[in-house]
Amino acid sequence: MPEFSSLPDPSALRAAISSGDPTRAMPALAGLREFPEDQTEAVVVPLLILGSEQEAFLVRSLSCSGLGVRRSEAGWAVLCRLLREDEDANVRAEAANALASYGVARSWPLLRDSFSADHAWLVRCSILAALAEQPAMEPGWLMALAREAIADADGTVRVGGTEILGRLVREQGGAATDAPVITAEARSLLQRLQQDGDHRVVAAALNGLQS
Repeated sequence: MPEFSSLPDPSALRAAISSGDPTRAMPALAGLREFPEDQTEAVVVPLLILGSEQEAFLVRSLSCSGLGVRRSEAGWAVLCRLLREDEDANVRAEAANALASYGVARSWPLLRDSFSADHAWLVRCSILAALAEQPAMEPGWLMALAREAIADADGTVRVGGTEILGRLVREQGGAATDAPVITAEARSLLQRLQQDGDHRVVAAALNGLQS
């Protein structure tokens, strides 16, 4: 771990991040990785929050990613706001991914609501990817997510939902008390999805049924 004296100057990083020039801001944000954990609250998080307020969406997106790594209550609040309010789907998608890193139990209600409200395919795919393989996801939560995903007009989102159904079949509903019901519904939906107009969805459904 580097000595604090060898770290970048926080004042210089702040100037670069707030410069309005992504070619300066992006390397400055990347440089925050050099700071040790004990500098997270004092140095790293405030600068990441500053980045989340910049005009360039790439700068905001990278800042979201950083707030998912250097987790804090202040970062959580910023990510929640960006997920709800940012005008760019790239930023909302990165915020969703970062929020998932705070743990499924905490992030699931927020991400579930966002999945229902935000129909940008990029945001929805980010939520699916962030949650689909999480061991802590309850089978009932996965089924709720899959039902919405396979009803989406975008084929890529439907593929993500179909893959979740495959997981439910593969894991036989896990330890859920209604596991047989969940598994049966997942299998039924996969059979129906074999008639989907997108060949990627059909392939994912066939793969899921072979689990």
